[in-house]
Amino acid sequence: MLFFCGHFNIAMSPLVSPRVFSEMEVARHCTKYSCWVLLGTKVYDVTGFLRMHPGGEALILHRSGNDVSLEMEGPPHRHSENARRWMEQYYIGELDTDSNADETQTVRERRKTQEHTVDEEPSPLSKCSQVDLDTDLVDWRKPLAWQVGHLGEKYDTWVHQPVDRPIRLFGNEFLEASTKTSWYMVPAVWMPLVFYLSWYCYTTLALETTRLFASTGNRPNHISVSLSLSLASQPIHAFPHVQSSRYLYPVSVPPPPSPDYSVLVHKYSFPLIFIMGMVMWTFIEYCIHRFVFHMRPPAHNYYLITIHFLLHGQHHKSPYDGSRLVFPPGLASVVVGSFYLLLTKAFPETLGVSLFVGGLFGYVVYDMTHYYLHYGSPQRNTYLYSLKAYHVKHHFEHQRAGFGISTTLWDHPFNTVIPEQTF
Repeated sequence: MLFFCGHFNIAMSPLVSPRVFSEMEVARHCTKYSCWVLLGTKVYDVTGFLRMHPGGEALILHRSGNDVSLEMEGPPHRHSENARRWMEQYYIGELDTDSNADETQTVRERRKTQEHTVDEEPSPLSKCSQVDLDTDLVDWRKPLAWQVGHLGEKYDTWVHQPVDRPIRLFGNEFLEASTKTSWYMVPAVWMPLVFYLSWYCYTTLALETTRLFASTGNRPNHISVSLSLSLASQPIHAFPHVQSSRYLYPVSVPPPPSPDYSVLVHKYSFPLIFIMGMVMWTFIEYCIHRFVFHMRPPAHNYYLITIHFLLHGQHHKSPYDGSRLVFPPGLASVVVGSFYLLLTKAFPETLGVSLFVGGLFGYVVYDMTHYYLHYGSPQRNTYLYSLKAYHVKHHFEHQRAGFGISTTLWDHPFNTVIPEQTF
């Protein structure tokens, strides 16, 4: 049984006998609009995966209609068990090398058969992937948010076995919609704030009133100390600076050297502060991804498992769910507001806002980069090409490494770099 599911794959029900295709018919599907490949005698329609492939569309199109068994084994890249499991979702039938082309069903006849079969299927959502609804650890026909907490020690293994199908988190339509965000909402919401705050910081710095480590006030040029005559235990000639009085002896003591100094934050330093804010964000991005998103919730704690799944686990379970690749602005505003308050309290206001706006722009770059790494097709030998391959390895092979998204900078000092492929 064949079924189309949105931008996802064609999947065949395991209850239906596989269809048989001739070599000639498989060879016809060699364009980006219809791309089939062979793995031994198995036939796969990978049209929906072309844009997602970390090596780019061209690598698959160049091998369309052919056996890719050698490429799966490597070199240059040995595909992981998760990648092989993922490929099974695109399985559509078997290769019949003994049959003649005339004896094979035509494409038009097959399409009619497919359409007829789909019409008879009562639950189309269940055919979006090879998930077995009867044996899987969760019931995919119900919202998953309240189920995953019961997986216990099986949760970590289950969540890192990705599938290419949509996830329903909540039964309530409003809650479900609040977890989904189109990629363009991120720049639409945050970039106007970036432009405004950048203008505000630059014009405020131009007033030359922002100083770093400025003095908190003027110190007196001497310290006056009043000594009561009744407390004086030494003869008056012991104090050469004391001026005699009947009852009091005012003493003028030279002040200690003042350590106060100030540095003017010039308007031309704003670009540098802005960049420092972006670099600061890359470190925050790394820490959140590693220590929050990839925490290992205790197997006995239902609530921590549920929170982890809502924060990041659902993304690893369904990494190509386009509606959940960027953070919803409503929830992001809580984190953004917290960092704003922290920076403006730790630094002079204009300097803190300058760092903040650079970090905010870094966050927008991060979310856009993350979306592109999942759905973009960067050219070979470019930075984004290598970054896409790096991030895909994080999803399919090395979930405990490769925490950098927009850059791998912080993976190096913290020893979480994904190792090079070895054979």
